[in-house]
Amino acid sequence: MLRSPMAPQAALRRATYDDVLAAPANMIAELLGGELHLQPRPALPHAIAASALSDELGPPFKRGKGGPGGWIIVYEPELHLGSDVLVPDLGGWRRSTLATMPNAAFIETRPDWVCEVLSPSTEKIDRAIKLPIYASAGVGHAWLVNPALRTLEVLRLWEGRWVVVATHRDDEVVRAEPFDAIELTLAVLWADVEPSP
Repeated sequence: MLRSPMAPQAALRRATYDDVLAAPANMIAELLGGELHLQPRPALPHAIAASALSDELGPPFKRGKGGPGGWIIVYEPELHLGSDVLVPDLGGWRRSTLATMPNAAFIETRPDWVCEVLSPSTEKIDRAIKLPIYASAGVGHAWLVNPALRTLEVLRLWEGRWVVVATHRDDEVVRAEPFDAIELTLAVLWADVEPSP
């Protein structure tokens, strides 16, 4: 919803994709429940964790090097799920769900897995608004990575609700569904970031 300080409550209107397109280039724009949400590009710990995770999952799952392959994994895909427009930090599609990516700016096929890297400015929206939208769309798995706390929460959709399968931390070596065919060393997600005080 777009709000003007001078407009009465009755004059509020639902935000549209035109509002997403008109957002400043330095902001990530999402349309969640009819409201436009803008956030700046992520801070370095956030970006480093997302990049490192993509680097770890890419060879075994995108390319089949040291793993089963069978996935398309994309950094910050623009998802159109019904009337909502979301930009997860990472999105993954099994090739049985999506054989190739469309030649377009966004995708309407729901992913099989999403990853949100949490920060103080995004955690409330990621948990309270975006996770329910992902569940409603039928996304089967979600990961929540918190670089400040050095944690990975693994969630699975079960009967329309998110179930926390596991919470991992620090430098653990884990197998986390749906990518449990390989071991993931969490230390690589925060190796290049100074620890929080």
